[in-house]
Amino acid sequence: MSGIKWHFAASTDTGCRRSENQDRFYISPDDRVFVVADGMGGERGGATASRLAVESVEAFWTKQKHPTDDREALQQWLVEAVANANSCVWKASANDPVCFGMGTTIVVAVQSDEGNMYIAHVGDSRAYLVREGKTIVLTQDHSVVMELLLQGKISAEQIKTSPFRHYITRCVGHNNKVEIDRTPVEIQPNDRIILCTDGLTAVLGDENIGEIASLYEDPKEMVDHMIRETLTGGAPDNVTIVAICFCGATAPKELAVEQA
Repeated sequence: MSGIKWHFAASTDTGCRRSENQDRFYISPDDRVFVVADGMGGERGGATASRLAVESVEAFWTKQKHPTDDREALQQWLVEAVANANSCVWKASANDPVCFGMGTTIVVAVQSDEGNMYIAHVGDSRAYLVREGKTIVLTQDHSVVMELLLQGKISAEQIKTSPFRHYITRCVGHNNKVEIDRTPVEIQPNDRIILCTDGLTAVLGDENIGEIASLYEDPKEMVDHMIRETLTGGAPDNVTIVAICFCGATAPKELAVEQA
């Protein structure tokens, strides 16, 4: 699709039970790259891991960005960006005893000129597509409970109370190499893309997220509503959301970013 336009917003909140926000997000100055990360590994390690991962993607886009009309180049950049982030966190963990074993989830999206958004992720931070009232989860959690669900050993309802719900099977920084999942999305007018940490999905179900996203054309109002609902629901973890709304060629790109 030629001439596609988008506007977006982002916000993060510590939540109701945490003393520190170890989530991180980034939006590139040219409005092309969107990143959300959720750190883990103790009081210092988690915040360090998410920061290093996001800063690595930021630096790689600044130094190595490719023409946004080149599909193959963008997909290659995406894989290399996440791989570099993994290497950065891995090396920092190995060299700092205080942060040893730290890691982070990550979901990265890059927008092309022709209307495709390319998404890569590791861990249980998610990307959603909301289209014509339908909510589609674009990423599959790399978690113990997701594996149990796929094996038919637990139900979707049981995930919420499973003692394994906080255990992930893959993240950035735990090994020198990491397997990266990729998802291309052909964008249509009025689509919404939501990137988020599990602080959102721990409180709001997929359909709740889609319902709220469908209410708004303004992504800031959408994000603010989701944050409010999460806090009302007890917000047991940090919550970070990036919302991108796509429209026709006449709509402006806008940025609303909140760091709570």
